[in-house]
Amino acid sequence: MSIKIEADCILLNGRIWRGRTDGVCQALAIWQGKVIASGTDDDIRALQGANTRVIDLEGRFTCPGLNDNHLHLISTGLVMGMVNVTPDAVPTLAAMKAAIAARAAETPKGGWVLARGYDQVKLDTGAHPTRADLDEAAPDHPVLVTRACGHIAIANSKALELGGVTEATPVPDGSVIGMAGNRLNGLLAENAIGLVRRAIPEVTEDRLIDAIEAGGKHLLAYGITSCMDAAVGQISGLAEIRAYEIAKLTGRLPVRVWLTLLGDPGRSIVDDCHAMGMVTGTGDDMLRMGGVKLFLDGSAGGRTAWVSKPYRDEPGNLGVQMLPTDQVEALVQDFHDKGYQMACHAIGDAAIEQIITAYEKAQAKTPVHDRRHRIEHCGFLAPDHNDRMQAAGIYPAGQQAFIHDFGDSYIAVMDAERALPSYPIATWMRMGMKPSTGSDSPVCSPNPYPNFHSMVTRQTWRGTVMDENERLTREEALQAFTEYGAFSQNAEAVKGRLVPGQWADIAVFDNDLLEAPLDTIKTGTRCVLTLLAGQVVHDAR
Repeated sequence: MSIKIEADCILLNGRIWRGRTDGVCQALAIWQGKVIASGTDDDIRALQGANTRVIDLEGRFTCPGLNDNHLHLISTGLVMGMVNVTPDAVPTLAAMKAAIAARAAETPKGGWVLARGYDQVKLDTGAHPTRADLDEAAPDHPVLVTRACGHIAIANSKALELGGVTEATPVPDGSVIGMAGNRLNGLLAENAIGLVRRAIPEVTEDRLIDAIEAGGKHLLAYGITSCMDAAVGQISGLAEIRAYEIAKLTGRLPVRVWLTLLGDPGRSIVDDCHAMGMVTGTGDDMLRMGGVKLFLDGSAGGRTAWVSKPYRDEPGNLGVQMLPTDQVEALVQDFHDKGYQMACHAIGDAAIEQIITAYEKAQAKTPVHDRRHRIEHCGFLAPDHNDRMQAAGIYPAGQQAFIHDFGDSYIAVMDAERALPSYPIATWMRMGMKPSTGSDSPVCSPNPYPNFHSMVTRQTWRGTVMDENERLTREEALQAFTEYGAFSQNAEAVKGRLVPGQWADIAVFDNDLLEAPLDTIKTGTRCVLTLLAGQVVHDAR
């Protein structure tokens, strides 16, 4: 006797890309949150019952929900309430100052004005704003304006005063405090930003949960159903873990999240999490404990990524080394032995060298099969790095949105021989290193369309081609955004493809990512429907 399963939901009349090795179909069926079958409309209608929900895709392109391999979900939500000083919003210094002044006008005197997103290369001045600029815009408020990369910020006089930063302040390790002559110019890089940030009122638990929900809903509107939150604990310490758990329990966690714990000395929440049994893999498919993150350098566009050859026109500047090598190796060994996957930030070749060596030593001392240690960003590699990563089972987690947003900045700060082949995703794909992609939001917008466009074209926002040998095919780009994003989280068995047994996390677009003209994909695409575990969670039809 056979038992017929009636699907909870069926999707018909679409162009459904199930995965790079799975091809395109017309329809699929969902039962208890997972895909149970795919095929033609007639095939799938056979699973329709009296209570089956039927969604007509009207011929639209459909694929697995996207997976952003590296972003900051809480920060993404919090930044949505800050002054928007991204290049699109404020292309000139005057516009930036006006936006800050407008926020100050509606903020009680003495209240903080926080802004995020500028890129000095895209400003009309071609330079960072200064303390004096911010003092002019908001003389009665402390102001902190953070560069897009998050590794540089500009403070006005009141913010510096509240942070206790003066011309005599010792520069913390792994930092820069900017000076103009013998006076502070307001620029703070890397750890020095914390001197001012510690004076900003703490983020409450309710605001953390609000940010998780707001950021997650923002992702769903782009067809992103999974993400990694990089450096959990960076803003509010262990309270962020509690906020995530409460968000999940109260139905306010919109997307699947892989939590990466901040492991930096003095700010680490790893020991507390380990004491509670939270190691890599614990949790469920909605909220899972992921890796541990160390910051090893800064950003290339901000000239703080740690490199072996100086930045252009700055012969003494090799960027910022955040931690000494013996400390990095000891920390990596400790976290490796405790059962954590590692996901360390390294952009410059010197930082990449430091972390590859640390991973190699940890694995040699304590061999673990398929731990999948990651290098976050992994932008500017030495000639032997890819081979060593492949041999050691280390995976690159680059963000191809950086090519679109910052490629021209890289050319501006270093020679073309280093800049153009950066973030070499096609090389990684050819080597079988299963590269994923993402946005590092709020560093870049989580908007996936410029990211997808840059993977296929290697074009920056200005149209500069950053080494055409690193172009992907469209199917490879989608694979990086779906299946390999899942692989980077050790979750390729449960998500990333639309095949029987995997979660029915689905994105439906009004533009065909495999066939439409590339320029229309970048600027003219919209996600019209998003499903998570078979439930509609975003509907813009």
